Amino acid sequence: MSLRIGFGIDFHQLVTEREFWLGGVKIEHNKGALGHSDADVLLHAICDAMLGAACLGDIGVHFPDTDDSFKNIDSKILLKKSFELIKKEGYSIVNIDSSLCLQAPKIKEYIPHMQQVIADILSLPINDISIKATTTEKMGFVGREEGLVAYATILLQK
Repeated sequence: MSLRIGFGIDFHQLVTEREFWLGGVKIEHNKGALGHSDADVLLHAICDAMLGAACLGDIGVHFPDTDDSFKNIDSKILLKKSFELIKKEGYSIVNIDSSLCLQAPKIKEYIPHMQQVIADILSLPINDISIKATTTEKMGFVGREEGLVAYATILLQK
């Protein structure tokens, strides 16, 4: 058995008049993430971690923001396609550990739903998907609610 670890990170600006998608779940908020797709930072970080662990590049290589076919795409589709790419290489997911960094809104109540959405796409038990959240105590661009960040670590086995 071969084990591979991958790390992903994603940042997006927060702006008004955009839907706010996080972990495949629409969250009511006065701002949403700005991006070529739905700008779901958590799913993007997981995609990058998965692709990186399998040495398949990153999300921008497979789903470039210069390709109009990915304009406003649901990031759950990108997650599914990334999963298919690693499966094609003979990998399966052992577990995911992730952290979200945002000042607002509070997302604790949404985490179980996010875990379920991700588990369903990746055919994983929900307890193999960790999602944590923190703030920056009002410091920096996250603290000023100008943007948010997601970090993800994944363990793959072959």
